[in-house]
Amino acid sequence: MPDAMRVMPLLCAVIVAACGAADAAIPAPVTTTPETPTSTPASWTLAWSDEFDGAAGTLPDATKWVMETGGGGWGNQELENYTTSARNASLDGTGNLAIVAREETSAGPCWYGACRYTSARLKTQGKFAQTYGRFEARLRIPAGQGMWPAFWMLGDDIDRNGWPKAGEIDVMENIGKEPTVVHGTIHGPGYSGGNGISASTALDAGAFADDFHVYAVEWEPLVIRWLVDGRVYRTVTSSALPPNTQWVYDHPFFILLNVAVGGAWPGSPDASTRFPQQMLVDYVRVYRR
Repeated sequence: MPDAMRVMPLLCAVIVAACGAADAAIPAPVTTTPETPTSTPASWTLAWSDEFDGAAGTLPDATKWVMETGGGGWGNQELENYTTSARNASLDGTGNLAIVAREETSAGPCWYGACRYTSARLKTQGKFAQTYGRFEARLRIPAGQGMWPAFWMLGDDIDRNGWPKAGEIDVMENIGKEPTVVHGTIHGPGYSGGNGISASTALDAGAFADDFHVYAVEWEPLVIRWLVDGRVYRTVTSSALPPNTQWVYDHPFFILLNVAVGGAWPGSPDASTRFPQQMLVDYVRVYRR
């Protein structure tokens, strides 16, 4: 999911040549039949987590999460206004965080005029960041044209060094018009936006929105692996970078969760899109070796 200082690649999964120019042999989506793991990954030790237990309607834990606000498009022509309302982000009382996108007007204005949608964007910036480890979340993503859920990370030096120098790791992104596909990407100086180094994986039956899945990266010095339901579908090392560019994944990163509506990549909702749409987050867990 993009930061406010960049534009997400247009149809990155389709125009493969635009996604990681120096990594031209990006494979076609890997097709799998998922099985959601329930045990702690072998050889990892839990370092941080949020299990989202609590009463229905409770806001996210303010000791762990910051709720961002705004309808400026976030660098991607997104249509939502992010709020701090429990209508857009709260515990559901059954062990999940619900991030809810709604079709409704709200205080703004948005970049295009009166805001037509609301949603939520949460981050751990200033609360938690870690260098290296396994970052995972068990999610049930929303469905529908124009929906853009994401679980991602930014370098915690972003306020000082800016994007993309601070680095970005997209653990999971989905766009509603691709219900069977999720994407993982890294962005850094010289390989960002449309040139981010990206890969995707596809289900062999059903849609990702039909059930919960565990999305993860295993991030170690000079290597990042992307997993869905415990299966690695892509590994990127520093050797995959374009010539004369920098591997910037050697300092702490913080976590973000959000559900965007519309934008240059997914396109706008249409008559087939049903609101409200929600991303349920069973947990977010971070491990270290």
